Amino acid sequence: MDVLRQILVVLHIVGIAALLGGVLTQLSALRTGEVRIVPAMTHGALTMLVTGLALVGVDRQGLDKDLDTAKIATKLVVLLVILVLVWGNRAAARVSGRVLGTIGLLTVANIAVAVMWT
Repeated sequence: MDVLRQILVVLHIVGIAALLGGVLTQLSALRTGEVRIVPAMTHGALTMLVTGLALVGVDRQGLDKDLDTAKIATKLVVLLVILVLVWGNRAAARVSGRVLGTIGLLTVANIAVAVMWT
């Protein structure tokens, strides 16, 4: 079960990297106003959701750990807001810089919650 958990953590980090990388690639487009939601952002957010839920399941079933449900709920809510922003704007030709900034800040906030909340 521990190997499965480690694989899920790696995939979760790959999802975060894809989401944040997608945001970073669009920063240069802020000057021209051609900001859009790239597929990496959508796939990264969905990867984070699936692997995050799988991690909670593995931790509950296989490792008999006490889960910090408040931390999990906080991360889930932040990720769901990210998903709504990404999914809702994925077909738009252009999105505002505020949407991109919000997605980026929420992604960094989700990382901070994961690392700093003990």
